[in-house]
Amino acid sequence: MSNAMYNKMWHQTQEALNSLLDKESETVMESQRNQGFIFQMLATFYIKYVQIFRNLENVYDQIVHPQKRLLIRKILDGVMGRILELKNDMVELELTEFHYFDDILQDLKLAPQQLDIPIPKYFLKEKLEVIKGREKILAQILADTGLDMAEKKYSVKSIPLEEAVKLIQIAERARQGRLRAMFMKQIFLQEYRAKQAKFLSEKVVDLEAAALQIQKVWRGFHQRKKTENLRQEEMIFLGMNPPPLFNEVSATIIQAEKVTSLRNEVQIKHEEKYREALVTIKDDLKLIEGPDIKENLQDQIRHWFIECRNLTGTFPDYPHVEEGGSAIIFSNKTPQQVTEDILASQEEEEKNKKNKKKAKKPKKPKEDKEKKSTREKSKVEDEGWKMSPSVFLPTMEEGNIIYKDMWRNRDESWNFPQDHDPELIKQEKRKELESEIRIQVDELMRQELKNLKLAVNREKEQPVKAGKKKGGKKKKKGKKGKKGKKDKDLTADRTIESLYKELVEEGLLIQALNVNLSDYIGEYSYLGTTLRRVSIEPMPSLLDVRQLIALYGILPLGSTTVHENAPLVKSLLLAGPSGVGKKMLVHAICTETGANLFDLSAANIAGKYPGKDGLQMMLHMVFKVARQLQPSVVWIGDTEKTFYKKVPSAERMMEPKRLKKQLPKILRLLKPDDRILIVGTTQRPFDAELQSFCKVYQKIILVPRPDYASRFVLWKQIIQRNGGIITNALNISCLAKVTDGFTQGHIVQVVKGVLTDRRIHRQNYKPLVAAEFMAALTRMSPVYQEEEESFKDWYAKTPMGKKRALALTGGITEKGKGEKKEKKGKKEKTKK
Repeated sequence: MSNAMYNKMWHQTQEALNSLLDKESETVMESQRNQGFIFQMLATFYIKYVQIFRNLENVYDQIVHPQKRLLIRKILDGVMGRILELKNDMVELELTEFHYFDDILQDLKLAPQQLDIPIPKYFLKEKLEVIKGREKILAQILADTGLDMAEKKYSVKSIPLEEAVKLIQIAERARQGRLRAMFMKQIFLQEYRAKQAKFLSEKVVDLEAAALQIQKVWRGFHQRKKTENLRQEEMIFLGMNPPPLFNEVSATIIQAEKVTSLRNEVQIKHEEKYREALVTIKDDLKLIEGPDIKENLQDQIRHWFIECRNLTGTFPDYPHVEEGGSAIIFSNKTPQQVTEDILASQEEEEKNKKNKKKAKKPKKPKEDKEKKSTREKSKVEDEGWKMSPSVFLPTMEEGNIIYKDMWRNRDESWNFPQDHDPELIKQEKRKELESEIRIQVDELMRQELKNLKLAVNREKEQPVKAGKKKGGKKKKKGKKGKKGKKDKDLTADRTIESLYKELVEEGLLIQALNVNLSDYIGEYSYLGTTLRRVSIEPMPSLLDVRQLIALYGILPLGSTTVHENAPLVKSLLLAGPSGVGKKMLVHAICTETGANLFDLSAANIAGKYPGKDGLQMMLHMVFKVARQLQPSVVWIGDTEKTFYKKVPSAERMMEPKRLKKQLPKILRLLKPDDRILIVGTTQRPFDAELQSFCKVYQKIILVPRPDYASRFVLWKQIIQRNGGIITNALNISCLAKVTDGFTQGHIVQVVKGVLTDRRIHRQNYKPLVAAEFMAALTRMSPVYQEEEESFKDWYAKTPMGKKRALALTGGITEKGKGEKKEKKGKKEKTKK
């Protein structure tokens, strides 16, 4: 795809964003009472923003113009943040993490696949060297300590000598038996052939009958082949079967991949040229235009002195450096506006002198007004729902305005290679240069003003300014004193490299598996909205879970601006039965964002850094390294052990509850600029003490066992990934139906067990059949309905589950509403 095509895509996406921003500004002021209508509106905005996000991400990845990329990046981060804000609003409205948009997708003529949250490639691209360097260091430390080999070693049980001899004897006798059987078979065949030869030689051969028999067999075979091919063609024509070479990568795709890699190289070159130009153009402007700018500024300020003298009778006070100097008087103002400001300031001074005596009294009416305003606000809240204020809308609108002014109708016929635009750099650098020169001019003009005042008005220097400055300095000192009260740095004398090495050696910092989020296979839930209308709560599909991981885990960790301004998610809990891919999702978050992975599972920290001081040191080291080398993921596997109701006697020595009191403190210390995510995984959340468990984990995601559609896709893809060939002989639908209750882990285990190297080689002669997988499945225990129900019952006791149940039953009393408002108030205070 050419530069022109990506430019066109950008312009189209920008137009779509512009119309969406207009709709958003219209709905911000409107208040609504109908919950269904509100959700429809939020969902429509969400879906449209996801489409814009998809296109912008593609454009940002491929456009090579460095100045355009700066603007696109700004808008892209804004769109990401807005998606998270809308998601947060939908969660608060529907009181569930999972939402279904079947009807809206139908109206917008979109497929569910277009709801997938794309992961921006710049997360890894922009820090590829850092990630690779970190991986090398980690691999080196693991190799030196021998930790990487420990995982690969298999535990071998020693067998007594007599048993070993017996095993060898059995194997040897079996081998001899097989050889003897083969030998006997050959003798039998020889004898049989000799008998047949005698019998045929005695019988007269009828050539015509023999020829007819051969023709029959051949024609039958030929016709069967022909019929099979015709049926195959018909199935392809009807769209039931894929056409030949459907799954093979075409030459055009290979060529496109080469072009994208070349485009990435061009991007890097253009970025370097742009950075060089920023320096060289500024230096040139300093030489050529610097003296003229200085003279113009001096003339402008002198003219202001004279105007003030003529209008007010006195020279003005020169603004301080802290206030912005002369820039606050002349920024984007015409000479007429400056004179008007002088007159207005004079009038204000006179009014202030008159009102000084009356200034003490009007405090009470102000308080009354404030009370009235709060009452009015509460009335408005009762009237209906309003869209919550957005942090990202202003940045998107600002980016949109810059696009309209600068890029929408810009003639770029001269810039075919899409290199930087020097005129735009000159405009930016002129402003920078002017502000730098203004500081120098201000110093000169302050002195000139002093001289003028002494010469013309015979005014003495007032010592008030010096006092002000002193006062200002005192305030600053006070602030510094406050800042000084921080937590003690327990490892102030140590480098980050040494801490990193120690954490790796202790097994607290581990190597994340190279797993992408797209490897988490599943299918969409197509009947979510339909079921909810009949008041049946659908179980989320695997791709719904995947979307939440992208929204709550990957996007905020990948982008600093999104993490700082979007609704903050500090901790995440993945609860579900064994084998549903909870650990895989943790590793996927790390892979997609280039994050470090810290393992603070109860089993992993057992016996490490003993005692209260040791625990404090361990957590200090982990979070110090996590902050310095962010983004970071702190994983707590089998997290229910940390919050046990009652510790089993077998695990008492392990001290599983060591982190229970520390985790809430850690969460409070995490700030928006700390890109750290605490992720817990659990198979038995019902063993944990619910209240403290839910306090630590902000977002709880229930990972279900795969439904029929997901199992169908899983069987198909896992068989193909392990070298299997899917033919008509293999009934995948049957496999998916039979394996109801089995998880992804079970399916992977079964496929790997059946598809040995020998079986893969024999596929051409003997195609795979569903029955082959059944024997291995019988040895595994599935997730029974009772276990799934226990997860649902547990989730219903969590804060979100309780709210959802109340909303569905309509049992929210006035008291409940009051409690909710109090909670909201507390939350807002804590956020502030």
